[in-house]
Amino acid sequence: MNIDPTELAPSARDRFDRMHSEIRSRICLLDYAPGTRLSEEALAAEFGISRTPLRRVLVRLEGEGLVQSVHGVGTFVTDVKIAELTQTYQLRLELAELTGKLGAVAPDATLWQELRALSARSKALLTDPDARRFAELNMDFFIALLKLTTNEPLKDICERLYFKTTRIWLKSVFASKIDLADEVDVFDREVHDILRALEIGDLHAASLIQRAHISMSFERMRRGT
Repeated sequence: MNIDPTELAPSARDRFDRMHSEIRSRICLLDYAPGTRLSEEALAAEFGISRTPLRRVLVRLEGEGLVQSVHGVGTFVTDVKIAELTQTYQLRLELAELTGKLGAVAPDATLWQELRALSARSKALLTDPDARRFAELNMDFFIALLKLTTNEPLKDICERLYFKTTRIWLKSVFASKIDLADEVDVFDREVHDILRALEIGDLHAASLIQRAHISMSFERMRRGT
């Protein structure tokens, strides 16, 4: 069953999106580790809603591959392994380049302010690496870059695939399979290069830089397994 939030009333849609974003972030930041059973009762109480809208959020998360519902047992956070997501990463590579071709738009003043704030956060992490803050920054930067295209179907699938794979990196850091300080340094260079490309108005180059870094990130994690 696919739930379309656009069918809900505006205020209900806003609550739906906030709940979905919050629970998705908790899963991707490993606050809810793989195998965790999500308590509908506890989540409904936390968000101050009934179980019906919460179940709609869980249905969407299940469609995104982040949770799995077991009839009569409950809803559990799925696990994620890099060997099982090779094709997903391959598709992410191709879609990243398309964001610089389909409906590409230059950043407006608001987005520039956001991008520069993200760059400052990246610089701060260089001297004080922290896995959680870096994971949050990575997610925020990805969401910001999605604003460079007006192609909604493309944005939707890019977002779905990103959040399907993003936990792999954090799991690799916690398992000491990749070096956090090195990852922060690579990411900071990515931010710098993308912003430079955007400053000269080369949206395609910005998308190619993002594509290259997705490829390199996947290869580093694959070698660390």
